[in-house]
Amino acid sequence: MRLDKYLKVSRIIKRRTVANEVSDMGRIYVNGNQAKAAKQIKEGDIISIEYANRSVKAKVLRVPQNNVSIQEASTLYEIIE
Repeated sequence: MRLDKYLKVSRIIKRRTVANEVSDMGRIYVNGNQAKAAKQIKEGDIISIEYANRSVKAKVLRVPQNNVSIQEASTLYEIIE
């Protein structure tokens, strides 16, 4: 699954267009490397997102095949920092 779609489905970032914009600004890292929106995500990857005043680091626990419910979205990742 693409990085931008994963961020939307897991609700780490609410909209896919916002995920694309943040990626284009170079603020998203996967396993320590700067990532584009089209990067393929797999289980075990560490996603870091740098906001203006804070940083979020999440570990990918599961990559769904389709969209998931709001209740199920939080089970797709684990916040590390």
